[in-house]
Amino acid sequence: MVGDVLASTILCEHLKSHYPESEVHFLINENTRAVVDGNPYVDKIILFENRYRNSQLAFYRFLKSIKKEKYDVTIDVYCKLESNLISYFSRADLRISYKKWYSKFVYTHLFSYSKNKDTTLGYAIENRLLLLTPIIKELQKPNLAPKIYLLEKEVHLAKKTLANHGIKKSKPVIMVGILGSGQSKSYPLKYLAETLDFIVQNFDVIFLLNYLPNQKEAVEELLSFCSEKSKRAINKKIFGRSLRAFIGLLSQCDGYIGNEGGASNISKALDIPNFSIFSPWISKQAWLTFNDNNANQAVHLSDYNSDILKIPAKYRKKNSLELYKTFRPRFFKAQLRNFIEDYVISD
Repeated sequence: MVGDVLASTILCEHLKSHYPESEVHFLINENTRAVVDGNPYVDKIILFENRYRNSQLAFYRFLKSIKKEKYDVTIDVYCKLESNLISYFSRADLRISYKKWYSKFVYTHLFSYSKNKDTTLGYAIENRLLLLTPIIKELQKPNLAPKIYLLEKEVHLAKKTLANHGIKKSKPVIMVGILGSGQSKSYPLKYLAETLDFIVQNFDVIFLLNYLPNQKEAVEELLSFCSEKSKRAINKKIFGRSLRAFIGLLSQCDGYIGNEGGASNISKALDIPNFSIFSPWISKQAWLTFNDNNANQAVHLSDYNSDILKIPAKYRKKNSLELYKTFRPRFFKAQLRNFIEDYVISD
């Protein structure tokens, strides 16, 4: 979800760049606001609250509020029932989304998903840029990447937090994404511990962990697999108590290593070198965005066993835990070593 919202912020920047007098509203799920706050290309953030899913009356009232805005254009990146209804109620002259069997009844312009195998932007970005073509014939800056904008006080607080825990920048600080959004997107903790052990055997670094307070059991499980040297390198007391606080901490790190997902996309938006481990069922071609930048690297089981791509994604998701067992850290240790040498500890 966070990655989807971040990727979509580039639409706002392109619109503002080409139409500086326009007013751009950005409708997002309420739990993703942290990656949009402070974005200078968004005039108004509209939050889709969880209660709209639980109450038809609340959702209807929300749709009526959308109608009152009298939009000229709506761009629907999701093209699902909720967003279809929102687009329909907008009554905008231009309603833009993707071709699906039901979408022709709602939208004025529809697009098929990109199949450009040579993409460097990633399908997640290319598919969004398609939706701008009815409004912008040629993008001034087609390679714009998503960005996150932090306040000075947020950066200061992150620096103060690190200093209060005795962390100085004399050693590289690496944020470790220990969990994905679910089990099917989480690299086995035993393998992740082996990965951290490999790093500390070769580099003198400090690890911070990305986790929530209710995920402390996972932290302890990870530590149980780690070597004593890895345990000494990990500072588990520092973690973001909110998504915005985590973003501040990540902005002070020298690199991100761990599960592909919201945290890895945030690191890209902060221009932090990242090494992401993809789930076997997630499309690397879609979400390894801006792969022409070597500071953005990722590994996928299909890099070492291309036959798994012959299995439909829904079956790979169902069997992700078994597939993960075959995705050993030894496959990517050499690439990881080079990544750290070139982008994390380089001067």
